[in-house]
Amino acid sequence: MTNKDMVVAGVMSGTSADGINVALVRMRGGVARSHTSRARFELLGHVEYPYPRKVRAAVLAAMNAPSASVADLARLNFLLGELYADAVLATERKLRVKAQLVGCHGQTLYHQGEPQNFIGYQIAATWQTGEAAIIAARVGVPVVSDFRPADMAVGGKGAPLVPFLDYMLFRDPHVGRIVQNIGGIANLTAIPAGSAASDVIAFDTGPGNMVIDAVTEKLFGRPFDSGGKIAASGQVLDRVIDRTLRQAFFRKRPPKTAGREEFGRAFVLTFLASCGRSRKQDAVATATALTAKTIADAIRKYVLNKPERKQGFQEMILSGGGAKNSTLVSRLAAEVAPLGLRLRLSDEFGLPSAAKEAGAFAILAHETWHQRPSNVPSATGAKRAAVLGKISYP
Repeated sequence: MTNKDMVVAGVMSGTSADGINVALVRMRGGVARSHTSRARFELLGHVEYPYPRKVRAAVLAAMNAPSASVADLARLNFLLGELYADAVLATERKLRVKAQLVGCHGQTLYHQGEPQNFIGYQIAATWQTGEAAIIAARVGVPVVSDFRPADMAVGGKGAPLVPFLDYMLFRDPHVGRIVQNIGGIANLTAIPAGSAASDVIAFDTGPGNMVIDAVTEKLFGRPFDSGGKIAASGQVLDRVIDRTLRQAFFRKRPPKTAGREEFGRAFVLTFLASCGRSRKQDAVATATALTAKTIADAIRKYVLNKPERKQGFQEMILSGGGAKNSTLVSRLAAEVAPLGLRLRLSDEFGLPSAAKEAGAFAILAHETWHQRPSNVPSATGAKRAAVLGKISYP
């Protein structure tokens, strides 16, 4: 390892609140200054740790509560810090590699990218919890955390942030690519062939696994539809999808971002009411089809909406937990085929889909450590590039 190389641990807890992803990445000689050169990084390995049942319940309760105990929120912040630290240490032992820096996204409890009225003021706000000082003390290295506020402070929506990695890893001089991540929320990064970073389009397309998981849990008592088996046994209720697509989020132009505020408990209750007395399998099948349909519609409306773009994009690169749902993947492939897009997995490019977001925050942390900006203003709507995150020292 040269003196310019650095091993960074990326830690990610997604909107689905299913657990902790840790990726160990070796950064070689710096990363893509000003987004101009391909990243030089090596994924050393990644490990997933499910949340203990009571912890997941506490996280979901905090996300969905109209009001919550300040004491419980403070305790949850410190508890998650301990769990993140344990996850990093366990990953280091498993891979026999010591991290020199940690980038921790934290667990999103609330994200509101658009200003709204609050006691007479127009305020946009975000909150990712998981105490970074605890991680730094336990792991013994600096920790970069709380990435989103710096982008919001300069007029951005604080999301999506993964396009920084997408542009570095997937851009190609001859092939236009749409990089589609399906976590709790689905988001895309559209990278025209031979593009500059300023040409990148990125935004949240709508629900990813979040609605599928919630419907499956409510109707079948399972945390998710493993492999899409339940959805495969159901029939899609087209009338429910047509009604859902009339909602304001799907008509809003990018940049835009979403979370449980748009697709959480209230959305799921309305969705299930729309399904009426249909079979339970049909509701899961419809939630799965909704994710595929909203992704394809977003591409059609907001990416391929200019004549010169229609022939330029040839591939969709899929990542995230949704890539494990074969029914969802099949539906998505069928939806995007008429758009001229061939579906591929990020695994083909040396980055397993389950490791992508954690790997992205390792890279963002590395940029922050070197005092370099890593938001993509064309994706977040920020007025300028910004150095993201806050650093906690051991």
